[in-house]
Amino acid sequence: MTVTYEDAKQQLLDAMLDHVPFDGWSETSFREAIADTDMDEGLARAICPRGAVDLALAFHARGDAAMLERIKSEDLSGLKFRDKIAAAVRFRLQAVPDKEAVRRGMTLFSLPTYAADGAKAVWGTCDHIWTALGDTSDDVNWYTKRATLSAVYSSTLLYWLGDETPDHQATWEFLDRRIEGVMQFEKFKAQVNNNPLLKPFLAVPNWLAGQVKAPTRLNVDLPGSLRPKN
Repeated sequence: MTVTYEDAKQQLLDAMLDHVPFDGWSETSFREAIADTDMDEGLARAICPRGAVDLALAFHARGDAAMLERIKSEDLSGLKFRDKIAAAVRFRLQAVPDKEAVRRGMTLFSLPTYAADGAKAVWGTCDHIWTALGDTSDDVNWYTKRATLSAVYSSTLLYWLGDETPDHQATWEFLDRRIEGVMQFEKFKAQVNNNPLLKPFLAVPNWLAGQVKAPTRLNVDLPGSLRPKN
């Protein structure tokens, strides 16, 4: 049986997760993972040129994949769209096997050197959610939906890390409040746009937003995007 680079990366990740709670996503943990898998160090470095950072991102990607599988397997057809979004965020957090691995990951991606990687990972999660739920926007809304959900997801993640309530009930209530806040803002914008007396106040912001176009889905590489380039 041929072992692919991806298979080997997953083996390293599984081994490293045993060490992350103690040594974080660090070079020490990476070396321990190499030793635990009896993998040639040169091969391990070829698979993960940045060592622990690449495995931290692989851990995040594994959670995204689990979330997408659950979105596909669950019947969300009877839910309002806002509730579908809340369910997807909940699925993503429930896909995490160990909070400590996430805490350690946040420590890693808070470092200036890796902050862009962390932001790209979050953006990618939110892009996956919108795409899985059938988003077809092709204008500035493509960006604003993902940017808004990134803010909701990030704040909910922080709340979840400190939540000790049964089944994380407090987190899901917090998530609902955050989404409700976004919905109220969108409702306010719609009311302003429909009011002839207030609409002029949004003329300039709307014009600026109109100058921004969403990417052609086949030829733009955005943070977290899996779309191929031409």
